Amino acid sequence: MKGLILSGGKGTRLRPLTHTGAKQLVPVANKPILWYGIESLVAAGITDIGIIINPETGAEIQDKTGDGGQFGAKITYILQTEPAGLAHAVKVAQPFLQDAPFVMYLGDNLIQDSLDSFLQRFQENRSDALIMLKSVANPSAFGVAKVMDDGQVVGLVEKPTVPPSNLALVGVYFFAPTIHKAIATIAPSPRGELEITDAIQVLIDGGQRVDACQLAGWWLDTGKKDDLLAANSIILDDLTLATNGGHVDEHSRVTGRVSIGAGSRIIHCTIRGPVVIGNDCHLEHCYIGPYSSIADRVTLVEADLEHSVVLADAKVVGVHHRIVDSLIGQRAHLTEALRRPKALRFMIGDDSQVELTP
Repeated sequence: MKGLILSGGKGTRLRPLTHTGAKQLVPVANKPILWYGIESLVAAGITDIGIIINPETGAEIQDKTGDGGQFGAKITYILQTEPAGLAHAVKVAQPFLQDAPFVMYLGDNLIQDSLDSFLQRFQENRSDALIMLKSVANPSAFGVAKVMDDGQVVGLVEKPTVPPSNLALVGVYFFAPTIHKAIATIAPSPRGELEITDAIQVLIDGGQRVDACQLAGWWLDTGKKDDLLAANSIILDDLTLATNGGHVDEHSRVTGRVSIGAGSRIIHCTIRGPVVIGNDCHLEHCYIGPYSSIADRVTLVEADLEHSVVLADAKVVGVHHRIVDSLIGQRAHLTEALRRPKALRFMIGDDSQVELTP
């Protein structure tokens, strides 16, 4: 069994942040989104993993993620030169996949469920494909499946006006090698891409077995700012432990589940968890509220922040009103010249400099 993680998208919904970096490397609870998928595959015993990359961000992903040794995996990087669809990515990866069954995992998706039980069902049923589903309130915004009582899928519809169910396709798929023949028969969709839903429909129409399993836990697509902040909150709720590898002075108050990295200094601050703070940060005269993630080497002075994500090497200095629901990019500098009577929300890309003035 092999794994295939798709990490080649351009991340247009997270711009300007992704003009300068890969969306799959944006951190959730101070860990790149991509790494959650790798860890999920390895936990299920799948250690031979291919990662689809694009020419713009591929080198950054390789440099950050490495050969897989830190995860107990072997990683092969596969270049997709154009964003021509999920099925096209499988086609590009065929020399790596060969005749092995595989799990395809979209690199900006997060799921709570482990893959073990789904893998077991896929293998026991000898399925040609097994898709993951989650009930949603707005199925017209997703690919939707029509499923029989025994779990077999009889149809897929992409963003239907009248949905046949409320079961949306999650970005994790199990495939037998038969998917390659199905992909070879499909034509590009009206948006010019080879759709994996079309290839799965070919399997269904050919009488091959396509099963479905519903997720019990949460599913998060982190492609937009608000979705990423929601994912950060959920992961912090699930994973954050109270740890302190830095220095907290006697004037600071830290309550709840707060993780503070090595070399970080907390001076005259109030921090309410769940919060994660990376290594070598400097926080002084700050309030850090729940569901905030602060990456390595961040400087926060006289800042009031909650439900936000701050990326590595950013600086927020002298902003005297609360920053909420914000995503602040790497090396961004944010300062305020004078006090202002409003709450502030930001999505600030890497290397930005912002000064707030009357």
